[in-house]
Amino acid sequence: MIPRYTREEVGALWSDEARIEAWRRVEVAACEEMEGPTDAELEAIRSATATVAQVAEREKVLDHDVAAFVDVLSASAGDPAGRWIHYGLTSSDVLDTALALQVRDSAPLVIAGAEKLVEVLAAAAREYATTVCTGRTHGVHAEPTTFGAKLAGFAFEAHRNLERLRAAFDEASYGAISGAVGTYSATSPDFERRVLERLGLGPEPVSTQVVPRDRLAQLLQAISLAGAGLERLATEIRHLQRTEVREVQEPFRSGSQKGSSAMPHKRNPITTERICGLARVLRGNAQAAVENVALWHERDISHSGAERIIVPDSIILIDYMQHLAIRVVEGMEVFPERMRANLDITCGALFSQRALLAIVAAGMSRDEAYRIVQEDAQNAWDTGTPLRELLAARDLDIDLDAVFDLDEVTRHCGGIVSRLDAIA
Repeated sequence: MIPRYTREEVGALWSDEARIEAWRRVEVAACEEMEGPTDAELEAIRSATATVAQVAEREKVLDHDVAAFVDVLSASAGDPAGRWIHYGLTSSDVLDTALALQVRDSAPLVIAGAEKLVEVLAAAAREYATTVCTGRTHGVHAEPTTFGAKLAGFAFEAHRNLERLRAAFDEASYGAISGAVGTYSATSPDFERRVLERLGLGPEPVSTQVVPRDRLAQLLQAISLAGAGLERLATEIRHLQRTEVREVQEPFRSGSQKGSSAMPHKRNPITTERICGLARVLRGNAQAAVENVALWHERDISHSGAERIIVPDSIILIDYMQHLAIRVVEGMEVFPERMRANLDITCGALFSQRALLAIVAAGMSRDEAYRIVQEDAQNAWDTGTPLRELLAARDLDIDLDAVFDLDEVTRHCGGIVSRLDAIA
């Protein structure tokens, strides 16, 4: 992933240096569980190094990155210790197990961000639990709700994504030291178990030489879904920041930040737009991960090139996007007065359902009551005449004070927000 969208800590786990180090860790762990190396040889193996530049230079000759790495590391260990490096292993043992190490080591950072997102969304939902605003369906005013109830839904979604990420990272933290075609012909299941236990990974039950790619597909699907949740949140804030709505605004540094190179008045929702755009990348990566599942027979490397891009990029991006969203929620500006003003745009038409139910309860058929309320609600909206006045003129036997009681409409919103106590 490009530096612009990479947070330093997670980016360090996916650098070329980190990849070579993960390979080294696997090779050293394997040597430590072999019966052949002496203590002196093990010490030499543990001290052996291979740099990115050295491996790249050797790869120019061999056209095989793992073989190049093995040559460089073996040479660094020297004779006779170097002969034990990669003894009985195949390339996939190193690549897949090392990738699982990188995935596992990334998990705490991504999970911490997901947890923080749930926390800040829940806090904001509680803060605005009674802040009344317009609920919208199809982008059109529907009925009143509260901004807190709205945010509570995002918090619960974020929590579900947190749980999915936890499970998916666990499922991807499996390695294999099973050799060519996964039959342990040069090693043994017990050797694999000991090596992976030393590395803190689970052993793949049947590796066929490679760890099945459904594990990584599940991880990238979970990441993609978490990205979609961030996109939904970002899309909501983008809409609410529109000039005609202006109920919420993402953080903007007055005095230093520029919204437009040409128009000084602009405060564009660039952060939430960035989240939406990057979510598309995550979905594309998830699709590629699913297509990587089907390999020829025991293995091929059609998955390899794509994985070197989509796995680190997806993990780095979801970490970055989560922290963007945290920053937006913590720093967003909320305008309750504007929310109340927008409630009046339709001149009371938002109370149409309550009027309908009141008229039906008074004895009129639903169809007839619906036609009356629909006509008056449309007239209210079109002419700017309050719906309450239009209904009053019909001399209906209903309690208009009760119909247009805003507190009554949102009476359960506080209870909705209180459900957050179960997760945050």
